[in-house]
Amino acid sequence: MSTPARRRLMRDFKRLQEDPPTGVSGAPSENNIMLWNAVIFGPVGTPFEDGKLSRKGLSQLHPPSWASVAAWSDIISADSCVIAFSPPLELPSLHPCFFYFFLSPCLYFSDRIFVLVSAGTFKLLIEFSEEYPNKPPTVRFVSRMFHPNVYADGSICLDILQNRWSPTYDVSSILTSIQSLLDEPNPNSPANSQAAQLYQENKREYEKRVTAIVEQSWADS
Repeated sequence: MSTPARRRLMRDFKRLQEDPPTGVSGAPSENNIMLWNAVIFGPVGTPFEDGKLSRKGLSQLHPPSWASVAAWSDIISADSCVIAFSPPLELPSLHPCFFYFFLSPCLYFSDRIFVLVSAGTFKLLIEFSEEYPNKPPTVRFVSRMFHPNVYADGSICLDILQNRWSPTYDVSSILTSIQSLLDEPNPNSPANSQAAQLYQENKREYEKRVTAIVEQSWADS
């Protein structure tokens, strides 16, 4: 059934494919265009990017079903490594988020080599109503999150998803706004009082807690 909301979501998806923002990806679920899966990578230069790759952490990552692991490489540096795979000769054309979901924290794919970097890889669910884009979607993190503006259930305290919503916003702008929120929280309107207090009073401990959820995001992906 074609409705204004569904047609708009198809346009949003087309824009994401043709002009993908840096560090975010999203796609509708296979049988329901009103329910999207999305991934946000931790912004560069923030605690949500930082972490340390290790053999233990890498062993918890799972390749796509079509891939067979050829070899794990040694760690090249503190924040990158290479994994070699043997995909089928005729690999189908897949949306980039396919790799993000099944081989995070994968950022680059070239020939048969995946290059991994130490960025937090956070999954979200976005649920739209037939009133979209006149009303905002419901967005929540599926990945564990420690942030002043993210509730325990993963829902997000962000003005554009509430009283400052505009029909001009699309999926791309929603995801980039959430990514910006990771680096620029609003501790004066906290959804997580502990995270807000640490952010204001003990940045070192706050960043330590964030680093822990970055590393957890790899294992959960």
